[in-house]
Amino acid sequence: MNDRNISQIRKLLEEADEKIQAAKRILFEQVYQEKAENLAVHKNGSTTIIEGIFDGENMIDKDGHKYTVPVNYSSKSKLISSDRLKLTIAPDGSFIFKQIGPAERKRVTGKIVKSGENWQISCENKKYRCLAASITYFKAKEGDKVSVILPKVGEAEWAVIENVIG
Repeated sequence: MNDRNISQIRKLLEEADEKIQAAKRILFEQVYQEKAENLAVHKNGSTTIIEGIFDGENMIDKDGHKYTVPVNYSSKSKLISSDRLKLTIAPDGSFIFKQIGPAERKRVTGKIVKSGENWQISCENKKYRCLAASITYFKAKEGDKVSVILPKVGEAEWAVIENVIG
């Protein structure tokens, strides 16, 4: 096999992976949007409080609006897809996130792999995305065995590192 063929195969695999990730995002939005229908939005003077469901990167409210959750908060708090969050938008415009309804969790082990610039955890015959902030926090590297947290029910695109095993 020559370099051109290898390059072409690599490009096709990256494109396929991007399409799979997009399909998983759409699936998540559809499945968890049903959970979001009973979420509330409150106004208290100039403060707004919005409830939503965490998708691994963002909080999605009942209208489908996305709010980026800071990676340091989501990795430190070990938020998983389908956790219920509350966003308080203060009068000065600052965002304050708080977990208000943890989803049921399961713990499994996996291995850290790198795909291009993205980190993944390979476990349960799947590859889950992982926040780079978690990799940095745990000083993990490709090939490390890790304990991860996943939602007990439903599909997830993201895994959360609980500990590096070795």
